[in-house]
Amino acid sequence: MTATSPDTRSLHLPAGSAAAGDYAVEVTPESAGWTRSGLRVLDLPAGGRHVLDTGPDEVLVVPLQGGATVTCDGEVLRLAGRSGVFAGPTDFAYLPPGSTAELSSADGGRFALCSARARRRLPVRYGPAAGVPVELRGAGTCSRQVNNFATAGAFEADAIIACEVLTPGGNWSSYPPHKHDETSEAETELEEIYYFEVAPGPQGQAGLAYHRVYGTPERPIDVLAEVRDRDVVLVPHGWHGPSIAAPGHDLYYLNVMAGPGPERAWRIVDDPDHAWVRGSWTGQDVDPRLPLHAPTRHQQNGATRP
Repeated sequence: MTATSPDTRSLHLPAGSAAAGDYAVEVTPESAGWTRSGLRVLDLPAGGRHVLDTGPDEVLVVPLQGGATVTCDGEVLRLAGRSGVFAGPTDFAYLPPGSTAELSSADGGRFALCSARARRRLPVRYGPAAGVPVELRGAGTCSRQVNNFATAGAFEADAIIACEVLTPGGNWSSYPPHKHDETSEAETELEEIYYFEVAPGPQGQAGLAYHRVYGTPERPIDVLAEVRDRDVVLVPHGWHGPSIAAPGHDLYYLNVMAGPGPERAWRIVDDPDHAWVRGSWTGQDVDPRLPLHAPTRHQQNGATRP
């Protein structure tokens, strides 16, 4: 990474601490102290509208709760969305750099605007929920679900890589700890944002989770964060994981990544002190609570021209 890394205190952003203007969360390359990745979270009331200038970034509009209509470059994309992040994969919209888009929501909702500095200008596109590859990763208490909606092999983009991870209460994910902060045959350099939502208890009790980031002697970094609903953790470099879901509270996080290299790929290396754990999964079943959503009715592409 060429930019100066932010200090440890700025890497855990509790809910509300990164709010700016219309956004409940605003992380830009400039505010993060790096060069590529960004995230905004927009809350729209019923009937609300928001105008977004993408500037130098490609942007993914990802409904976290509710649906929206996105108008950009003469295209109208109708996102059915979902009732919440634990309700299954969602459809989404891709917006190119140098565009002005309008987001509107008849019933209101919460929307992640995932971004990355882009070199190419690809067209506006709709990503259907039915096309999102859902992967069950790990086994036993390391079981988790990954919605690979905008990973390199699932959706074409210039630089951005994004996915959702759902971890049943009591399980560990982002484990074994791994990193992607160098360019090699085994690794790609990627800045990463974690945006968390934590399922409440049966009477609405607030939940919690834990997230770890640590570095190497050459590039130290040290974060052990108790994360709550709608917190953010930034990973500029170093080993990251585990993300630990407290018993009784399922955990969701949205990962947004991009890097300076010309290759859009997500290659990682495990911390050698913990890599052995992958072998321990052999013969274990995936947690039967997964996939962590009821079957959903996938919506078809709602793109039309005005």
